[in-house]
Amino acid sequence: QITFGSIFLGNVPVREEVPRCVGQIHGYKGCIRDFQVNSKELFIIDEALGGRNVENCNVPICDYHPCHNGGTCTSDAENWFCECPKLYSGKLCQFVTCDENPCGNGATCFPKSRREAVCLCPYGRSGILCSDVISINQPSFSGTDVFGYTSFLAYSTIPDITFYYEFRLKFQLVNHHSALQDNLIFFTGQKGQGLNGDDFLVLGLRDGRVVYSYNLGSGTATIISKPLDLTLNIHVIHLGRYLQKGWLKVDDQKNKTVTSPGRLVGLNVFSQFYLGGYHEYTPELLPKGSIFKNSFQGCIFDVQVRTSMNQEFKSPGTPEGHPNSGRSVGQCRDSPCSLIKCRNGGKCMESGSTVYCDCLPGWKGAFCTETVSVCDPEHDPPHLCKQGSTCMPLPNGYTCHCPLGTTGTYCEQG
Repeated sequence: QITFGSIFLGNVPVREEVPRCVGQIHGYKGCIRDFQVNSKELFIIDEALGGRNVENCNVPICDYHPCHNGGTCTSDAENWFCECPKLYSGKLCQFVTCDENPCGNGATCFPKSRREAVCLCPYGRSGILCSDVISINQPSFSGTDVFGYTSFLAYSTIPDITFYYEFRLKFQLVNHHSALQDNLIFFTGQKGQGLNGDDFLVLGLRDGRVVYSYNLGSGTATIISKPLDLTLNIHVIHLGRYLQKGWLKVDDQKNKTVTSPGRLVGLNVFSQFYLGGYHEYTPELLPKGSIFKNSFQGCIFDVQVRTSMNQEFKSPGTPEGHPNSGRSVGQCRDSPCSLIKCRNGGKCMESGSTVYCDCLPGWKGAFCTETVSVCDPEHDPPHLCKQGSTCMPLPNGYTCHCPLGTTGTYCEQG
């Protein structure tokens, strides 16, 4: 139950306050999204004088059936995960498993092949196995990597942005055409509901323009800037909102304004503040209207926010300026490949702080120093030994050792 003065939403605090004519009464079980009395909107959490046993109402992520390859989705009020069948791993059971995870310090293990892994490094770590400590004051984001993950930083929820907020930030783009097409700069919103009515705040790039959108629960308001002047090395953004009215100023362009549709005036968001990307594997879990397909490509710095005109601007995070988590984020203008030397024609690949060697055919290993055996899964063409048999390399070719009950060159006969 939540109390608004003499209005009780959901239930009453004690039995004696219910008029006798009402008879037996039970507390409401369910979700209440918007609450309005006459023409005044009451904010269910922010304006309540008291309450108990109230939780954030989430449409279960499992209703979207996100798990691949026969995975089973399990969720509670706050979290969800996929229970993966044998041979599969990843947030959505989308990968062949990392059988022996070599990654350290909370890195995300991705199987580059059936026997080799790439470590997607958490915030503050770098290197082949994410064992190197790095200092980051101007984070560098690498977009969506070849494995489908985005680089991102996640800060604690920004408080008190219901009615008013202002953001300032600077960014520098990499010289890639894809950096301007469909890239998320920052996002905060209700947790991955994917519904039209979800409250959210998002900033991104689309077709060379800055796109700023917000939804207060009654429709999305969007401002799109003029095309960016790509001769500028650093771009500056200043945006804000007071009740329904929002504004956006980019570089030396004129200030643009918009008014959100409907009658709601408050932004109710519960998620962390995501910078550069998002921690989920699929952007489809973001609220509709906010979706950007890729993470930011370049450097974002001097991010500041205030929630009152009388406040000073501050960096997000608790403590100030410190993210809760992150993935594949490097230091601007530093290259982790400068510390890695791939052998035998291998090419060093970097994605923020994540780094690995992409080996030529015939070579494998962290630094491309091991030859691929004719019996290895990576060999092209693959061996023909049937499942259950053992491939044994020979000086010229290979032979198949058959399990009991089979025979033939490739153990193909019963």
